[in-house]
Amino acid sequence: MSGHSKWATIKHKKGAVDKARGKLFNKIARQLEVAAREAGGDATVNATLRTVVQKAKAAQMTNDAIDRAIKRGTGENDGGTYEAITYEGYAPGGVALLIDVLTDNRNRTGSEIRNIFTKLGGSMAEPGAVGWQFRRQGVVIVAGDASEDEVMLTALEVGADDVADDGGMWRITCDPSRTFEVKAALEAAGFDVVSAESPMVSETFVPVTDIDGARKVLRILEAIEDNDDVQDVYSNFDIDDDMLEAAAG
Repeated sequence: MSGHSKWATIKHKKGAVDKARGKLFNKIARQLEVAAREAGGDATVNATLRTVVQKAKAAQMTNDAIDRAIKRGTGENDGGTYEAITYEGYAPGGVALLIDVLTDNRNRTGSEIRNIFTKLGGSMAEPGAVGWQFRRQGVVIVAGDASEDEVMLTALEVGADDVADDGGMWRITCDPSRTFEVKAALEAAGFDVVSAESPMVSETFVPVTDIDGARKVLRILEAIEDNDDVQDVYSNFDIDDDMLEAAAG
């Protein structure tokens, strides 16, 4: 999992200085709309909305922008109608990809995703072909200059399952419902939290051992993530951290 966590960290750093930040806000706003539409705009009783609000605040989205998106979802402001779809496929080298989208036009989005796979050497898969090997898990990444014992003590006290070295940082795993509780406890204790997410993770990994193969995997990941309708992309690649840095550069 270290390769995928490292890739998430690289994206986080890039997003702070380029157009990805604005694109991220658009994606989160859409998630807020859908969560509010499905179960109401009160985050104290709508657990899904509460999680997305926490995600929005972690991304430094303003309260006004969050409120506007929620009101679009509840019908107080005009908003679109989005459908949640999960696409499955393979990147070059047999790396599994699970792609969550929110779209107002499934034909357009499906065609765009398929074209990316075709153009960049991947292949679409039938529903269930990839998804069976993934499960949702809370993942909090803490900067590696912190003490492992202190990180572990704080994390376990609030219900985390494990703390592990992850390419020079600490990777804390927990039940997805406790992700932001663990994040808040670590921040309150003074630790530098790099990211906190509830991704779909796989226990089966596909090793990528050459730089050309790594670049091909990252190229298709970036192309899919750049699609406005794509919310999250999960994969099971295992790329050495140094090679991942070189391929991403």
